[in-house]
Amino acid sequence: TNIGSILASVNPYKPIAGLYSVDAIDLYRQHRLGELPPHIFATANECYRCLWKRHDSQCVLISGESGAGKTESTKLLLKFLSAMSQTSLGAPVSEKSTHVEEAILES
Repeated sequence: TNIGSILASVNPYKPIAGLYSVDAIDLYRQHRLGELPPHIFATANECYRCLWKRHDSQCVLISGESGAGKTESTKLLLKFLSAMSQTSLGAPVSEKSTHVEEAILES
């Protein structure tokens, strides 16, 4: 759920089909925070918009207990931001993976 600009999420401990797909990235990149159901991509999109549209520095705090999904959430946030940066460079939505993205996600 969204709590203002804060996203509270629960680790389902199992994959949910389509939840973090390229289609989900494309959907959330087209909407502002609060227009669609709460999602980590909505939070990432808000950061991206603030960074590039308003030139405001951004920070995302991901917190939780051990096993809560912090690392996975970080990977998803970086996946979205990488996809957005590729889209802004004119790359098709289907071509989101780059060497930079792979290096970041591996770190």
